[in-house]
Amino acid sequence: VSASPHGNSVNKASRILTCPVLQKTCFSTSTAGWAPAVTQHAPHFKATAVHNGEFKEMSLDDFKGKYLVLFFYPLDFTFVCPTEIISFSDKASEFHDINCEVVGVSVDSHFTHLAWINTPRKAGGLGNIHIPLLADLNKQVSRDYGILLEGPGIALRGLFIIDPSGVVKHMSVNDLPVGRCVDETLRLVRAFQFVETHGEVCPASWTPDSPTIKPTPEGSKEYFEKVNN
Repeated sequence: VSASPHGNSVNKASRILTCPVLQKTCFSTSTAGWAPAVTQHAPHFKATAVHNGEFKEMSLDDFKGKYLVLFFYPLDFTFVCPTEIISFSDKASEFHDINCEVVGVSVDSHFTHLAWINTPRKAGGLGNIHIPLLADLNKQVSRDYGILLEGPGIALRGLFIIDPSGVVKHMSVNDLPVGRCVDETLRLVRAFQFVETHGEVCPASWTPDSPTIKPTPEGSKEYFEKVNN
């Protein structure tokens, strides 16, 4: 840890992520309530990202006409974070196949992102990844999305699914020690797209090969008769 570009900030984050006492400390988030809300437009962002080994400016406008999974994580060179990023990267082609992009965000600089990408996976690095990492060095994106912990100055594990019109369809937040399920994120995107295309609604644990419900009394009766035989 001492060799990472974060220095003391990583040591501080390590204590937060692993110490039960600190995990129970009441750090306040950046707003009294959520900044974004489901069914409302996502907060605009613009920042430098690292993608395919290059620095580039990236904004919410770049994803008009596509679904976007925007996920926040606490810090580079930590523990759970690389497992999430690599898992999203490994599924990048599956997201692309359904017109969806994935972007990771942390409060690190783009230089630190690049250093982490250039670190071998066996050494805790990311290696070659297929998704961009956005640098939220001034913490504004995390603050705008309502998931910044002001005390330690890092983001909770927030995840937002944004539709092609820029509207938030889903948001969830994990506490720092627990990672997210990429397959569940894929399932949710597919479900929202199915509803948008077909006008039917998706029941619990829906997958693309399972039945949906026509949102009418007759349609719901037909569904329940089918699944309860």
